[in-house]
Amino acid sequence: MVGVGTLVNVSAIVIGGSLGLVFRGGLGERRQQVVIQALGLCTMFIGASGALPGMLKVEGGTLTGVSMKETLGMILALALGSLAGEWLDLEGRLERLGVWLKARADRGGGDSRFVQGFVTASLTVCIGAMAIVGSIQDGMSGDPTTLFTKSILDFLIVIIFASTYGKGAVFSALPVGVLQGTVTLCAGGLAPVFRPEIVDNLSALGAMLVFCVGINLAFGPKFRVANMLPALVLGAAYTAIF
Repeated sequence: MVGVGTLVNVSAIVIGGSLGLVFRGGLGERRQQVVIQALGLCTMFIGASGALPGMLKVEGGTLTGVSMKETLGMILALALGSLAGEWLDLEGRLERLGVWLKARADRGGGDSRFVQGFVTASLTVCIGAMAIVGSIQDGMSGDPTTLFTKSILDFLIVIIFASTYGKGAVFSALPVGVLQGTVTLCAGGLAPVFRPEIVDNLSALGAMLVFCVGINLAFGPKFRVANMLPALVLGAAYTAIF
């Protein structure tokens, strides 16, 4: 059934987040910080492993970089996409959504890290290559295998986020459901547009943004990752045109 991958993914996040809440506060602040940094390191490696195949290729048994045209496309997509995101204030909108959810889910006001947990977890589980590619595969061929694999990873990731940041991490299931569900539903009609090279470009750019999320986790806020999301659209458009 088309869409079952997203349903399983959302369920895995909710269940994992709920389990994480059981262990919340048991580590102490110092140990929580160590866990966050370790998670940031893992996230950086996940992002790097997804980005490098889109930036390197093997020709005649030799590892080389992509062409100047492809490199230029990535640079333009990230630069112009970040400008568009700043103008649209996507990061601020995501944070305001977190505040809105907090007002309804944390009426006692005791969860001071709700918004941080929601934003960080949402960016981690939403923008990876598996979310994009898996949703397209599910919508075009009814194959949810990639999203099933992603569900296992998200289950483990959100356990850690929820145990550290609180219930805000659990609500990352909402943007995952909306984003992946929308891509899955539209993938069938957009099959002629989603050529392999466009999917590869989306995967590489998405992995770069995941790498930025890892840096934010390990070293503190450095990138406004949500404001860089338009780079995915511009990168796909550049690949489609050129």
